[in-house]
Amino acid sequence: MRAAVIDIGSNSTKLIIGEREGEDIKILESLKNIIPIGKSTFYQGRISQEIFTQTIQVLEQYKKLINEYAVTSVKVIATTAVREADNRDIFTDTVSRKTGFPIEVLNVGDVVYYIDAFLSYKLKKSYPINEKNLLIAELGAGSLDISVMEKGYTLMNLGVPIGTSRLRQFKGKIEGSQRDIYEAVSEYVDNEFMNFKRLLPHIKLDDILLIDESYSTVLHRILPNKKRESNFFQFQFRESKQLLNRIIDRNLDVFAQKYDLTPEVADSMDGYAIIINKLFQLIKKRSIYILETSLSEALLANMILDFDIAKKYSKENQLISVAKFLCRKFDADLKHTRHVAFLAEELFKQFKDMLGLKDADLLYLTLAAYLHSIGIFVNNRAHHKHTEYMINTLTLFRLTSQEIKCIACIARYHRKAAPQRTHFLYSGLSPEEQLLVQKLSSLLRLANAMDSAHKQKIKKIEVIFGDAKNIKIVGFSQENIVLEKFVFSERKQLFEEISGNAVSLVVKRPI
Repeated sequence: MRAAVIDIGSNSTKLIIGEREGEDIKILESLKNIIPIGKSTFYQGRISQEIFTQTIQVLEQYKKLINEYAVTSVKVIATTAVREADNRDIFTDTVSRKTGFPIEVLNVGDVVYYIDAFLSYKLKKSYPINEKNLLIAELGAGSLDISVMEKGYTLMNLGVPIGTSRLRQFKGKIEGSQRDIYEAVSEYVDNEFMNFKRLLPHIKLDDILLIDESYSTVLHRILPNKKRESNFFQFQFRESKQLLNRIIDRNLDVFAQKYDLTPEVADSMDGYAIIINKLFQLIKKRSIYILETSLSEALLANMILDFDIAKKYSKENQLISVAKFLCRKFDADLKHTRHVAFLAEELFKQFKDMLGLKDADLLYLTLAAYLHSIGIFVNNRAHHKHTEYMINTLTLFRLTSQEIKCIACIARYHRKAAPQRTHFLYSGLSPEEQLLVQKLSSLLRLANAMDSAHKQKIKKIEVIFGDAKNIKIVGFSQENIVLEKFVFSERKQLFEEISGNAVSLVVKRPI
């Protein structure tokens, strides 16, 4: 199998072609064309017509090369600059129609999903990634995309708008001496770091891994060190200070000539050095790891080696890990939400065919079950509404914004009023999505009712389909479930309307 990845980035568009070679991938071709989409987006909020034309021309050139290599699978992605553009939909539609390449716009979660899974493969012989608590940072031209992993499971991911090209543009907007501008950039990055440090999980980080495609090779020139591995090495805190000292107050032309740098790289090295120094503030260790690789290579390996099917790195497991972390972060009752998720899954299995549900729908129900009560963190009163908007602000990897809206609505309707077309988020869903929300929220209501006391009294359930459209849900418990039966009777109406069946909860002592 030969595969190709085209990465439409903030400062350049890249093509990488590869094929399988044993248990590894062999790169057959790698091209890069400077197309400053970020310069257009970050300044004006829109992608200019000139960028449209340049992108189409470059992709047409790439298409010829892809055909020459007889590539069987092609993925075209776009990241920060396209994602943040007001005319992103017009851009992706136009470029796709003109070139025949469908474009997938990745969110922050998508990027870290591919990077994190790739690291397990890439470092399997050199670093025990699944045994560590890690902060993984992928530095691009448009943003610094961050994920925190606990023993191989993702806790959170977010994007920080301090990519190297973005910082370079920021410098162009401010006035002052070279030293004044440097200090302003440093303070700007400081503010962004303070914001995301508040969001970081309270875990002891073992290491920080910086994923860097463009600048790691430059480091070897500016600060040569024979002890470093070629593409995966530890960068010491004292070296980060040395790097800053060699950049501050330097003459840009002399600096570029001395270290054989392009003007763009030379002018953005100060931003890169500042970011590295700020990363050291997040960890007590005096070194961080730098890996020279790219999102494109991670995607290519994903396509060719299919390593993401590993259970630990499945989308479902990683998303549930994030959901559990959010429960802890917002002080939700994790025992309760975990049990509701278990009961909801059991109900889903029993009623999937009756309600016309698909296997893929279970993930939405499970995530909604875990997150249904995080709104209590804001206020217990109307917490279902707080839950809805909190979920809708999340970036959950490999899920679209529309899918997240569905999950937010399912979680909102775990109690009280049924979905209504006058509700803002619900009204923005398609008719098919609205129906799915009703079906899944009806199951969530039943599951939540069966743990009303938050004591996990019902250990197991069994569904009995009787005559005359009567359904009995048998809850196996040795405890008093009077409260659960009462709440169940209050919350079952939506399910009965959707299913066309009467449903009741009965208790049975386990044998």
